[in-house]
Amino acid sequence: MSVKPPFTELDIRKAPSGFYEGYSLPIALLSKSIMVALVLWALIWPLGANGALSELNGFLLKGFNTFYITAVGVFFFFLAVIASIPSTGKRLMGRQGEKPEFSNFSWFSMMFGAGLGVGLMVYATAEPLGLWGSNPVIVAGQVEGNTKEALTSAYRYTFLHYGFHAWAIYVITGLSLAYYAYTRDMPLTIRSALTPLFGKFVNGPFGHVVDVLGVVATILGVSVTIGFGISQFVDGIYAITGMEWLMNGAEKPAPSTVGLISALVVIMTMSIISAVSGVGRGVKYLSNLNLVLSLILLLVFIFFGSFLFAMTTYATAMADYIMHIVQMSFQAHGSQSADAFAAGLPEAAKPLAADLSGAQNAWGSYAGFKSGLEGAAAELPEDVLAATYEVGTQGRLFGWQSGWTTFYWAWWIAFSPFVGLFLARISKGRTVREFILGCVFAPALVCFAWMTILGATAIDLELSGVANGAITGASTTAKLFVTLQNMISGGFLSGITIMCVVLIMTFLVTSADSGILVMNTIMSGGEQETGIKHRIIWGVILTLVIGTLLVAGGGGLDALKNAMIIGALPFTMVMVLMMISLGKALYRDGLRDKHSATQASPAE
Repeated sequence: MSVKPPFTELDIRKAPSGFYEGYSLPIALLSKSIMVALVLWALIWPLGANGALSELNGFLLKGFNTFYITAVGVFFFFLAVIASIPSTGKRLMGRQGEKPEFSNFSWFSMMFGAGLGVGLMVYATAEPLGLWGSNPVIVAGQVEGNTKEALTSAYRYTFLHYGFHAWAIYVITGLSLAYYAYTRDMPLTIRSALTPLFGKFVNGPFGHVVDVLGVVATILGVSVTIGFGISQFVDGIYAITGMEWLMNGAEKPAPSTVGLISALVVIMTMSIISAVSGVGRGVKYLSNLNLVLSLILLLVFIFFGSFLFAMTTYATAMADYIMHIVQMSFQAHGSQSADAFAAGLPEAAKPLAADLSGAQNAWGSYAGFKSGLEGAAAELPEDVLAATYEVGTQGRLFGWQSGWTTFYWAWWIAFSPFVGLFLARISKGRTVREFILGCVFAPALVCFAWMTILGATAIDLELSGVANGAITGASTTAKLFVTLQNMISGGFLSGITIMCVVLIMTFLVTSADSGILVMNTIMSGGEQETGIKHRIIWGVILTLVIGTLLVAGGGGLDALKNAMIIGALPFTMVMVLMMISLGKALYRDGLRDKHSATQASPAE
């Protein structure tokens, strides 16, 4: 029995002339309208915008935390299955015999720079240190934070956030787009990935909405990445120059709004220039430079850091991560209401439920909970307080997961239209298995090594008393520089700090210019070469979005993070449909191959 051919008649109408020549007017205008409205809202009513985004984010997390966690777990295991099946894994994304466009080194460099460069620089030390002080094992009261006993669980969740699941999010989008583009000659745009499920329906308004969701998620995901990156960039400039106007505060300096906006303008100007030059030149050369400088920084930590301690930690953490991977993939925590908390309290504590709500605080220890009590609540017996803290465990676990793991999943998901499309753009001529192994497992192993070598050095400096709390006390984006200050000194420190600033800058430029190119690709219906003027315009819009949300957040990143998590939710739903579509496409193509082979075989 024959299988009918796949639907490939994608019709994205484009403007034949004028300013938007070659672009889809509905996608371009709707995307710009949403972003301009967000910019105006944040400019005219900054405090209200920040508060509204925070409130909406909290509401959505209560309802969709389980959806985020489960979806990402399914993404990873789905990719593992199709890579392991011989018939699907060997499928070539391109014509028979076609060779990859880029060498393995350039392919990995661009993947590494666009996919995670800024995140690795910001969180190389901050992530393991933060999880060393707070992770679900600590929140549940099983071990005490910032101790040797907390080290294994800290890396269990570090590997979760930067490991196979994280990269699987990118690859669900990237593999879907690459498969249809190079096996069915369809355009590199988000709606192409839904054609096996919806057919010609994607040619209408539904397809426009899907592509707009991809553009909006990309802008917000790139915005958060640039926001964290420029914050660290300012920290680095301050470490080199000591210019006071760049920072706020004396005890725990943090980048000022003026410093952040100034850095943003510099970075985005360079990004627009690079985006204008295209993938083959600007992005490729910057990505190669990024990888070389990253290896130099890694070697500095290997020779001057706690390498033996790091490698011991790596081996233990890897075994622990693999043992718990299924559990972490699908263990989602629900929120705990005030009534549910009060109902579970010991009788002596029930009248004081409101005063004891700190037991649900995911970021506070038992000692911190007790020290924060006042009046009658502080006079309760020790056993009652311990039981109260135990009752709040569900609330603490939900607060931790929604504020940490779910934030990461939303960040990776919001980034996935950009990175996924970019991975598809540079992966023509590779097999499905090669794409999955090269874009899920290989970069995850690099992330593990990076996080362990840099992060474990920072933790060892704290455990040994050398840092004396300086690293844990530093801001998230300053932790790398404070670690270096406690590890090396003199002119060598100055040189490495300057190199780190250059590396952060090139990572930022690579992320931003790649994002600009991807947004234009989606709005042009999958065209890989787009108009220069539109790259410039979207670079300016991206700058305005980041700048206004930084102002709305008072120079902090909360408004950016809230907007991103909100924007990521609808695209998560699109990604689930993309996964189902890809599974259907691979299955149906397998049936078509069997039918063709049967037809070609001579009759017996």
